[in-house]
Amino acid sequence: MTTEPLDLGDDKSLLLVDDDDAFLKRLAKAMEKRGFEVEMAGSVAAGKAIATARPPAYAVVDLRLEDGNGLDVVEVLRARRPESRIVVLTGYGAIATAVAAVKIGATDYLAKPADATDVTNALLALTDTLPPPPENPMSADRVRWEHIQRVYELCDRNVSETARRLSMHRRTLQRILAKRSPK
Repeated sequence: MTTEPLDLGDDKSLLLVDDDDAFLKRLAKAMEKRGFEVEMAGSVAAGKAIATARPPAYAVVDLRLEDGNGLDVVEVLRARRPESRIVVLTGYGAIATAVAAVKIGATDYLAKPADATDVTNALLALTDTLPPPPENPMSADRVRWEHIQRVYELCDRNVSETARRLSMHRRTLQRILAKRSPK
């Protein structure tokens, strides 16, 4: 992490919208350390309410939330504060959703798990340049393992259902789940 203060401009307000409470709190704490004034929302409804009442200069919005689609928050924020810088996060990275997010007004799109440095780089990147690649990116094995774990949790830790959704053999999935996470 950089020790010099970031140039966030006069308005340091940041809205974080995610229904994963642990991730939301970790990211909020990390972004506060970087100088942002963070406001958190755990749902589309709460995100839209904050975006309407106090539209922030920056926003990080999860694409899939329990009560709907994070792009609804992006639309409200774009209508209330067109110059705001918005990053859409999702655990379900796909080209179609990335295109939809950018078309609707997102500045950038990051696949989960993204750390605070990735998010900060995306929020502060100039519109005509790409943020620098991460210093220590996750290995492909780690990304695969994280995805499998997420689907496994979403399937209420049901191995058979997870294997079906991932189109893999149940025994293969059991072997993967029994191992430690890759570095």
